[in-house]
Amino acid sequence: MMISDFRLDVLILRVAAVLLALAIHEYAHAAAAVRLGDPGPKFDGRLTLNPLAHLDPVGTLMLFFFSFGWAKPVMVNPARFKNPRRDMMWVALAGPLSNIALAFALARLAPFILNIVPPGALRATWMFLQVSVQLNIWLAVFNMLPLPPLDGSKVLMGILPRRYAYRYARLESYGTVILLLLVVSGMLFRVLQPAYSAVARLVVG
Repeated sequence: MMISDFRLDVLILRVAAVLLALAIHEYAHAAAAVRLGDPGPKFDGRLTLNPLAHLDPVGTLMLFFFSFGWAKPVMVNPARFKNPRRDMMWVALAGPLSNIALAFALARLAPFILNIVPPGALRATWMFLQVSVQLNIWLAVFNMLPLPPLDGSKVLMGILPRRYAYRYARLESYGTVILLLLVVSGMLFRVLQPAYSAVARLVVG
């Protein structure tokens, strides 16, 4: 489904796909944090699949129109983890991995779903599945960019030696500006396209 396709039916389906992708992504972060010892996300109301609990206005609009964006970050206290560096890396990975898992499941279940839906809902169902698979792959690939404050930066900080990780973390104050420059210049799409294509081949087969 082309991003530039703004027919009403496509927009409605994109809304549903965006809400599903964001809910899965942020729930996975929250669930991983709670599992690893930080109950904070549960008390903050983030251990839920209700997308309204996770929406960030700007990030949601970016995801809706450009297929890359972000939700309201899940607040995590690494001090509650047994191994803060390692566990923060797993919490960060949980979001993108959940989107890839959802895209994989939808792609594999699509033939069965399309066989059981009523004929009148066939086209809408096919469009939703297509949009949702693409969107979840884009969200996962985008968030794995090693650019603070995206998930990929937290994974990289968990791998780097401590002294380099601390230096790298200082980029966070510039991360949003760098990201916006990449979006405006069109470089972001060119950077992500090869990774998207590779993941899509694995997911869709």
